[in-house]
Amino acid sequence: MTKSKKEILLENSDKNFRALLEIIESIPSRKRGISIETQERDKNFRDVLMHLYEWHAMLERWYREGMEGDIPFMPAPGYKWNTIRLLNMRIWEIYQDITLNQALKKLKLSHVRVMELVKSHTNEELMTKKYYKWTKTSNLFSYFAANTSHHYIWAIKKCETIAKSI
Repeated sequence: MTKSKKEILLENSDKNFRALLEIIESIPSRKRGISIETQERDKNFRDVLMHLYEWHAMLERWYREGMEGDIPFMPAPGYKWNTIRLLNMRIWEIYQDITLNQALKKLKLSHVRVMELVKSHTNEELMTKKYYKWTKTSNLFSYFAANTSHHYIWAIKKCETIAKSI
């Protein structure tokens, strides 16, 4: 029997999430907080994890507001999709005082919450474009995939680069 898009999303999200954590765990714990020399925004594992966490939080806000009948402001109040670099820099700035252990705890919890949201929907609800007014011309699946499975692939690449440089 063929798997539904929902099942594939859940599996890929969990698989990629585990792969991300394995990269971090492959580094001796005393070295996991090291920042690397780079011109890029994310200089350590914490930066990458808090980026993912904040995008989970935004997704949860969009979802909550959308399901309550509102049209959520996306990606975040004061930002448009074409100013996403500024938003991501702001996210980076906000979480500079968080420890890696705090980041891991926060991200693990937000991952579980988002997976529960995915599980709460039927395949039809996830895949049908315009099923929910707040997703506009898109479907709910695309929001979840962008902020879980696909985003985790980006994070894996970032963390592999950081791990190699430590």
